[in-house]
Amino acid sequence: MIADQPQQTRDPQAPKGRPTPKRSEAQSQRRSLANSSSKMSRKDATRRQREARRADMARQREALAGGDERYLPARDKGPVRRFARDYVDSRFFVAEFFLPLAVVILVLSMIQAGAMQTYVLLLWMLVILLIVINSVVLGIKLKRQLRKRFPDENLRGVVAYALMRTLQMRRLRLPKPQVKRGERP
Repeated sequence: MIADQPQQTRDPQAPKGRPTPKRSEAQSQRRSLANSSSKMSRKDATRRQREARRADMARQREALAGGDERYLPARDKGPVRRFARDYVDSRFFVAEFFLPLAVVILVLSMIQAGAMQTYVLLLWMLVILLIVINSVVLGIKLKRQLRKRFPDENLRGVVAYALMRTLQMRRLRLPKPQVKRGERP
């Protein structure tokens, strides 16, 4: 090769260094790739994935029932969340009785006695006020305990997690409560 000769320039119609294949050629190449892997193996792969997902979900359900940390969902994992769960489960909260109270108040509101409507409205306000006060107190106390026990941990969202747990009746909470009422975590 002589240094004086200019190198061959690329075709401006083919900026990739090769011409773009025709549509029919590209489709035939895709079909040949698709046919090279058998359809049974694809079906087997999707069936295996489905079975693996079912096994993971079953493991997660068992973990929620038993409290096994390894298989809990990400929102429930970690010592900080465990402490928040135990903190909530060891106490009584008005919010956990909200659903039964709401049913009772709803039934009472259907009674057409004149004074009864006023009392039912006052009962609604009292229940809501107690839940708000109870939640604020829980938030303050839990934050204090978390800062004392876990000074270097990320505490973002833990109080909201605990407040949502108080809204569930104790028997329906998942992961299941690990401490009894009155026990301290």
